[in-house]
Amino acid sequence: MDAQIRTDTLPHETRLDRLAEVAVRVGLGLKPEQELVMTAPVEALPLARRITEHAYKAGAALVTTVFSDEESTLLRFRHASDESFDKAPSWLFEGMATAFREGAARLAIVGEDPSLLAGEDSDKVSRANRARSKAYMPALELIAGFQINWTIVSFAAPAWAKTVFPDLPEHEAVASLWDAIFSASRIDGPDPVAAWSAHNRELAARREHLDARRYAALRFRGPGTDLTVGLADDHVWQGGASMAANGITCNPNIPTEEVFTTPHKDCVEGVVKSTKLLSYQGTLIQDIAVRFEGGRIVEASARTGQEVLQKVLETDEGARRLGEVALVPNSSPISRSGVLFYNTLFDENAACHIALGQSYAKCIRNGVGMDEAALAGKGANKSLIHIDWMIGSGEIDIDGIAADGTQEAVMRRGEWAF
Repeated sequence: MDAQIRTDTLPHETRLDRLAEVAVRVGLGLKPEQELVMTAPVEALPLARRITEHAYKAGAALVTTVFSDEESTLLRFRHASDESFDKAPSWLFEGMATAFREGAARLAIVGEDPSLLAGEDSDKVSRANRARSKAYMPALELIAGFQINWTIVSFAAPAWAKTVFPDLPEHEAVASLWDAIFSASRIDGPDPVAAWSAHNRELAARREHLDARRYAALRFRGPGTDLTVGLADDHVWQGGASMAANGITCNPNIPTEEVFTTPHKDCVEGVVKSTKLLSYQGTLIQDIAVRFEGGRIVEASARTGQEVLQKVLETDEGARRLGEVALVPNSSPISRSGVLFYNTLFDENAACHIALGQSYAKCIRNGVGMDEAALAGKGANKSLIHIDWMIGSGEIDIDGIAADGTQEAVMRRGEWAF
């Protein structure tokens, strides 16, 4: 293939096939005889089928896909009894957890309408989210603990596309969103798999540098932000390709531009403002501003989605504490695109971010397989939720703070300082 070829000269079906191949080979690193459990919106059937094809070509023993439907979700809010919103299919998630324990991989296709539930009762939305989070925990623990190989990819559904490109006719909006997804997912160029290998080497170099510095904390400063995030004891940095406990190397997110680690749940102080809106379970939460004391959010506000934000913070004790801190340069390809995706998978890779809730055991040295009490002793957080929101921009400076209190530049105006 000509080295200069661009994917925008290729048929859409060819580009879709490339994304499916990257999902299986790079995202999952799927192994022969491994099962795959996939979830997807019904609109994503074309991509789900191509992923299924590539999974079987890679030797998958069985691919099982669970589809969701946004119209059916809305019908619940229109017609279900009040008691319905305290229920979730625990039997389904327990089944997924069983599959993961027996060696299955996990793949999620996302592309939901970012404002699907914006007009619904916020109490019902919060109760439904809480019930789902509780039911999903057996599976989430295995995913967050990197016991299995897993990944997430996206599909350009019409409702999402119209949110991202509201001034375009629907077919043009969908085409434009696909272009953005393909570009961010490194489908451009003659060999997407090789492109991902090179990108993973760059992320590994960033991880290794940060691991060598052994910072005790990071300090973020910028408009409305002066936040010191203590880092967990024996923390390690992750990002890009990572080996799961089952010995399989995977890229958990397609796309990804971040390196991340675990904050100390009790050692976060100061104020911080979001720099991009958060799309959470069908609600848009804009202009988040919070204050931390002793690791815990003690004040929180948002211009839109305030009620949902407050309900999220009431999920459990860990919901007001951090489970992740991630560094992303402002010059990342997703940031340079200028596209606001209204989707955390993409928007978190345009800016530095923090996550409320559950920590990743993988970000603690020898943390995979460590019991809950031992992880908590290192400073790792426990929660039913894990919600990323963006705090980085071209106006943010970050310093690394050593154990003796000395500081050095990590980022200046949103770019790496080393």
